Amino acid sequence: MKIFVTGGAGYIGSVTAEMLLDEGHDVVIFDNLERGHRPAVDRRATFIQGDLRHDAEIGAALLKARPEAVVHFAAYALVGESMERPELYFGNNVRGGINLAEAMLKAGTRHIVFSSTCATYGQPERSPITEETPQRPTNPYGESKLMLEKILDWNRRQHGFRPVFLRYFNACGASEKYGEDHEPESHLIPNVLKVALGQQKEVRVFGDDYDTPDGTCIRDYIHIVDLAVAHIQALKTDFSGAVNLGTGAGQSVKEVVEAARRVTGHPIPVAMSPRRPGDPARLVADAGKAKQVLGWEPRHSGLDAIIRSAWDWHRAHPKGYK
Repeated sequence: MKIFVTGGAGYIGSVTAEMLLDEGHDVVIFDNLERGHRPAVDRRATFIQGDLRHDAEIGAALLKARPEAVVHFAAYALVGESMERPELYFGNNVRGGINLAEAMLKAGTRHIVFSSTCATYGQPERSPITEETPQRPTNPYGESKLMLEKILDWNRRQHGFRPVFLRYFNACGASEKYGEDHEPESHLIPNVLKVALGQQKEVRVFGDDYDTPDGTCIRDYIHIVDLAVAHIQALKTDFSGAVNLGTGAGQSVKEVVEAARRVTGHPIPVAMSPRRPGDPARLVADAGKAKQVLGWEPRHSGLDAIIRSAWDWHRAHPKGYK
């Protein structure tokens, strides 16, 4: 198939594009490189530099490519930043998504796999989280993703779109070629590995008094290779709707740090800080629907394997893509 990948110079987009190309698909990557990286664009792909907020740019790119499907990653994705600048998130994530949908209509493309998030659920009352859990975002980032889910679903009803909403939990790890390079970096595993690389003195842990076995937050960590496979499976199915992507198991912050100590052989000092407002104690996916409708199961998401892949990539790229 010819697949149009927005945000294909970003973290998960780069790995998904790589794996699509490995399968023999024709891949067109559309990215403005504001937060993505040109070296993360696979050389086998066709690259178009453009911005979803500019309707003429995305319209021309899709009309030229006329792909059979779109995989949509391009978005701002920092919860803290979204609280400080909500207008930035609605402008990019929602307005850009509307421009993409309009361009798809004009290009005759109806199939879209959308990179959504468990942040659309907010702070759920129960865990593990199913797709039927009420969606009550607690930040503009989650709200912007939910808004685009609704927009694409209305396009399904009125224009025959076939959207698949993949709600990620905690994406992590690396492929051999591509890894995680954000500025600023807000994710736990790369920040832990920066300590092992000697780039930080210690890793900050926010709160150790949660109602969990060791007092630290529990999250569902999913390898980006597994996430990429889920996108490819979603392109091959007639299913339309929402699917959680997680392992169904969670690890605490302290367990992640301990695993990184095992993998790296570094002591990785920890500095305790107060809780961050709004951090739920536990976020774990019920991923049974993904197996049922996509035939998908995570195969690379053991915690040590995740950290080892990230550690290998960060040692090879100590300054990221710079």
